[in-house]
Amino acid sequence: MSRKTILHMLTPLKQMSPFDVNMALDAGYDHVIPYTDVTLADVGNLVQDAIFSRPPDAGVATGIFLAGKDAALALDMLDAARMAMVPPFEVSVFADPAGSFTTAAAMVAKVEKALAKHHGRDLNGAKVAIFGATGVVGYCTAVIAAKEGAIVTIVGHDGVERVRHIAQSVKDRFGMNIEAVDGSTEDSKAAILARAEILLTAAKAGVQVISSEQMRSAGKLLVAADVNAVPPAGIEGLKVNANGEPLHGQAIGIGPLSIGNVKYKTQAGLFAQMISAEKPVIFDFQDAFTLARSLAK
Repeated sequence: MSRKTILHMLTPLKQMSPFDVNMALDAGYDHVIPYTDVTLADVGNLVQDAIFSRPPDAGVATGIFLAGKDAALALDMLDAARMAMVPPFEVSVFADPAGSFTTAAAMVAKVEKALAKHHGRDLNGAKVAIFGATGVVGYCTAVIAAKEGAIVTIVGHDGVERVRHIAQSVKDRFGMNIEAVDGSTEDSKAAILARAEILLTAAKAGVQVISSEQMRSAGKLLVAADVNAVPPAGIEGLKVNANGEPLHGQAIGIGPLSIGNVKYKTQAGLFAQMISAEKPVIFDFQDAFTLARSLAK
């Protein structure tokens, strides 16, 4: 018997993102139900309500989506959801807080593709500087790049304390070392850019992070990418639809619309995989990166 596909969307925020709701419905879910103000302690009970209300063979038709604006919390919620399963009673789970997992995956996938195409190399050993690293996209981008062997530096626009906390969180959770530095002055930005081979900006929409003048310090830069589609650009001179266009010196640029195209297809693709899976699946940023890699051009 064909069963209705149901997606339960959990967020610790007071509202569920309309973006995620639209994506899930357009991907093919029959029913999408948002739950707001969900705490970590709530996740286990909600998941068990979902798994025990349908027979085991309907578990694959039931999904949990984890939203919010905190990457570490979303990963904790994913772990809680996984632990709440009681085989054979299981459901699919997909975490993508504020779209950060799929956005970060798309950004790194596009950079990786551009590096190979224009410079004949990969991310292993590449010096990556991430501005806007206190946000969810910056956090996930740092983790994905570090997992690919990049030497990652996360930059704090308001000092080093917050990014140092993030670096410690990454080390505690993933066992990887990333460097946290102060980027609160023009001189400190210039010093960071002078040694960067990859520049990634993931700051708030409408905030210029790097100016054309500062880009002159970036003599070793190979690729620069930005996820901000709201003027002004996060990197001055980078067009929103840039897809490997010359930007500065030997560096080429990747704009937010090029990244967003892959992000959209990645999130939609993971929802579709959940719906079509023959057994329950669990997706996080690593699964998003695997799919984004196959989509990036």
